[in-house]
Amino acid sequence: MARRCVGVGTSSYGASIAAGSQVDAPAVDGVWHHAAVVEAEFDIQLESGRLHAKRHGSPDAPLVLCVPGLSANLMSFEFLGPRLAAVGLQVVVLDLRGRGKSDATVVGSYGWVKHAADLFGVADHIGARRFSLIGHSMGAAVTMAAAAQDATRLDRIALIDLCGVPDPSTSGPIGASVARLGVVFPSVEAYIDLARNAGVIAPWSDAWEQYFRYDARPVDGGVQSRTSAVAVMEDAMFGQGAFAFGDSAGVYGLWKSLTMPALVIRARREMTAGTGYILTPRDFERFVATVPGAKAVEVDANHYTVVTDDDTALAITEFFAVG
Repeated sequence: MARRCVGVGTSSYGASIAAGSQVDAPAVDGVWHHAAVVEAEFDIQLESGRLHAKRHGSPDAPLVLCVPGLSANLMSFEFLGPRLAAVGLQVVVLDLRGRGKSDATVVGSYGWVKHAADLFGVADHIGARRFSLIGHSMGAAVTMAAAAQDATRLDRIALIDLCGVPDPSTSGPIGASVARLGVVFPSVEAYIDLARNAGVIAPWSDAWEQYFRYDARPVDGGVQSRTSAVAVMEDAMFGQGAFAFGDSAGVYGLWKSLTMPALVIRARREMTAGTGYILTPRDFERFVATVPGAKAVEVDANHYTVVTDDDTALAITEFFAVG
């Protein structure tokens, strides 16, 4: 197998799926089969601002909110969302404020804690007293911050490739990724070509083309990313503060709030050779040893492609099927 698992079992699946787009969903033996999933985009008005969202699956199914990373948008879950919906979950993926088609709000309105508060506002809007969270990269930090705010409302959480302090060397590729913000590209195709040719996302897939096509908004002279550089800078500054403490404080201090079943998924590959890991081997092992009942999986992917990997989808569907 391409993944290494700690405490993740197999389960059967039985979901009633309405007609919609065709995706692959896992059967009992781990083989993916076709299932139909209903999808819908909608806006949610919160006190903090308007959030854009996309639902995969039935609105009557148990709610799972998906939280993208630092400069990412809801299309980063376009691979995982339908696959999780196909096993009987209502998967709602968000554009955090300052990303995608959500509002870019005022300076001082960002940070993990404020994004976490938005998650509860979204759940209230949908009418879910209890719900689960899946976060990728900074979205995993926001997920842990939500657990610190009110763990009693969370059924399960899955953290994809972040639970502690990244290797300092990862600041290079992260900086290169956010350098696109505010840049005007002559066309959508030129923007997509830049991302494809950078070599960080390999293998390239239709899901990634859709991601960057969604991210591109028309401006004078071409297109630019929908993500606000101000939002990213403020969230990155918040993260640097949370990363500045020792093994029992800052981001690590959030671990004590993870009283619900938790899954952590680690990308085994560096983003590019020699640039280190967002979720280090040390933090991966410490998390499993420290958080009661935590389950862990390593996937043969990098920090970006971990969200478009079959093993990631299988690990998360198995994790939620246990509940």
